Amino acid sequence: MLGILTVLLSSFVLTFHNVTVRVLFSEHLVLGLFLLGGYVKPDLQNSFLLMFMRMLLVVPLMASLSFKLYPSALKELKDLFNCNAASSVLHERRDILIQALGCGVLMFVYIASLYIAIGLIPTGIALTLFFTYPVFTALLSWRFFGDRPTLFRWLVIGIILVGSALTIPQSSATYSSHTIAIGIFASVSAGIVYAFYCIIAQKCLEKFHPVPFTWISFACTLLLSSVSLLFWPAKSAQLDWTPLWIGSIFSGLVSFIGHTLNNVGIRMVGASTASIIGSSSPALTALVAWVTISETLNVIQSVGIGIVTLGIALLSAEGFVKSLKYRS
Repeated sequence: MLGILTVLLSSFVLTFHNVTVRVLFSEHLVLGLFLLGGYVKPDLQNSFLLMFMRMLLVVPLMASLSFKLYPSALKELKDLFNCNAASSVLHERRDILIQALGCGVLMFVYIASLYIAIGLIPTGIALTLFFTYPVFTALLSWRFFGDRPTLFRWLVIGIILVGSALTIPQSSATYSSHTIAIGIFASVSAGIVYAFYCIIAQKCLEKFHPVPFTWISFACTLLLSSVSLLFWPAKSAQLDWTPLWIGSIFSGLVSFIGHTLNNVGIRMVGASTASIIGSSSPALTALVAWVTISETLNVIQSVGIGIVTLGIALLSAEGFVKSLKYRS
């Protein structure tokens, strides 16, 4: 029971990161009391900037805690770059390193895309469209691992796609058709890239521990966002740095706490159970966005989020049942 509550709490905490990003991009009445936000435009350069500011805090924090929880992490990282080994070992280490770095690049891309989406369309809708990634993961697993989707899985994929279509907002004075199109494209693209991340991570984690693997992904994101800012710098003269740093520090802290709680929960109840609970993220994000920044959705969009949440839960439940049969 404690493990389930831990994973649920991690999902709840992580929604505040998404809402914070939304506030940094567009002005909202927070908690019905404070008019905050709109400090940067939701474009690629500013996504790099917010990502860099967030990772500047998260990467050292993760290193300080993760390497204490898993003391062998530093040794495993050093072994990846150790050239004094047999050729077969070097080949395996090179493959692991390429996969881990590749996942770092993919993390950078999907976070940047998701930030743009959150800045352009309602947070709950952006996260719902992003959480269609299990559909693409299932298709990629079929392509690369021969894991052919069952009839049940095809049915659930159809349910998720129908629910996603229902969440798409109509053009209005608040959201132009151009803004909606870019937001939808960014959300779905983030989901597709994250699906590739999951597939490569699955392969890499067969031979590499999750702690150093996760740290490499975050460190790559920090490095790539800083390099991106050198080539595509944000217009710093026009930025209000104080609220940006406050928002980024808060975002980084809740992201770090959320990921830590999720890892603890996975250790207590297992990844399959955690993924079922994690399927509540789109609905939780919509709820938190409604409470904190009064971001409302119409009935059809709310139904769509509910359908997508149900579909993700069913896909996760199928994996959970398979794992139970395998154990028995």
